Amino acid sequence: MAKAPDPFHDFVVELFAPLGLVTVRRMFGGAGVFSNKVMFALLAEGEIYLKCDAALREALEAENSDPFVWVRPSDGRQFDMGYLKLPSDAAEDPDLASAWGRRALDVALKAKSAKKKTKP
Repeated sequence: MAKAPDPFHDFVVELFAPLGLVTVRRMFGGAGVFSNKVMFALLAEGEIYLKCDAALREALEAENSDPFVWVRPSDGRQFDMGYLKLPSDAAEDPDLASAWGRRALDVALKAKSAKKKTKP
């Protein structure tokens, strides 16, 4: 049985609309945000987290963004998944959100390209 549409997912698609076609796919209790079939953000507990490299992490930390930390249910061990929260001022501004999103998408595209190069 298909789940009902999620208004938060619709909001996120509209927020990142300046990036072009953006889709949201449910996964693991949250959702992934995709552009060009590449996941550049994740949604968890009503928050938007952007995929980061060292430079983007530094910029987001300067905006007081928190990391997405997954807690393994079996033992409570915590894992920083490499995503930081979209700054709160960007959550209401599609242009600002998309500027951050574009940087996260660039990180995701570079990671995908690097992964392809390492495959035999």
